[in-house]
Amino acid sequence: MEQRKHWWNGKWGRLARRDVFLRVDADRWYVEQRAGGAEGASRFYEHDTLDEAEETVRALLQGPHPWRELSPHPPSSHPPSPHHPSPTS
Repeated sequence: MEQRKHWWNGKWGRLARRDVFLRVDADRWYVEQRAGGAEGASRFYEHDTLDEAEETVRALLQGPHPWRELSPHPPSSHPPSPHHPSPTS
């Protein structure tokens, strides 16, 4: 399953934090609504199309919270450092 997008309500703490995730697996789209951080309770929605999943996301993001979209973290990699040999004279 690949995570495509993640939104957060900008609040810290188990009682206040809310997250919404958009994921895809093959041809199925999944939306997760989570309350309480990583250890919190989740509700899942399954959809046949991206449009249906995005409609659910829009509905979940409505309300008084100033939602922020967070980017998925790419795999950690460091670019190779170029080796510049010193000139010989």
